[in-house]
Amino acid sequence: MRGKVRALLRQRCPDLVVPDVIWHTDWIAHLTAWGQGEQAVLDYLARYVFRVAITNARITGLDDGGVTFTWRDRKSGQRRACRLSSEEFMRRFLQHVLPRGLHKIRYFGLWHPTHREDAARMLQLQAPPAAPLPETVMPPEPADAEVTTTPPIEPRICPHCHQGRLIFIRTLPRRQAMGA
Repeated sequence: MRGKVRALLRQRCPDLVVPDVIWHTDWIAHLTAWGQGEQAVLDYLARYVFRVAITNARITGLDDGGVTFTWRDRKSGQRRACRLSSEEFMRRFLQHVLPRGLHKIRYFGLWHPTHREDAARMLQLQAPPAAPLPETVMPPEPADAEVTTTPPIEPRICPHCHQGRLIFIRTLPRRQAMGA
């Protein structure tokens, strides 16, 4: 694998200098396919974006000797128990703490706590948009003065920059809650 990566880097980035120690260090490469398509990618990322490393419900024992927690064996689907020393448990848990300056996605944009009302309003507006309008919409001239015309429908303007137009692509389906 190192040879393939090295050859690809030399081919695509010939000016990149990689220290030789990288190529002489043992690599641990564990690649597992997690499904196909956009939904599989969303499912995979959601486990890391919207959850913590381990929930309190999975910690079944705690004492001076260590921590006991449950985990699910992916091959058999069964729950198993694991006991680690306190130091090893903390080492593994802290691997999931983001470095300074990086933030989880849920704290930005509509997921930020100050935008809860906007997020709730957005969930109510999940109707598909009307057909896109041309750049200039001119109402037709009425045949006689007594006919009232309705004003043209304004395109959806970006609420942030107030310049660009919002274009609906699609709504992602809601998933069922994962079983316990």
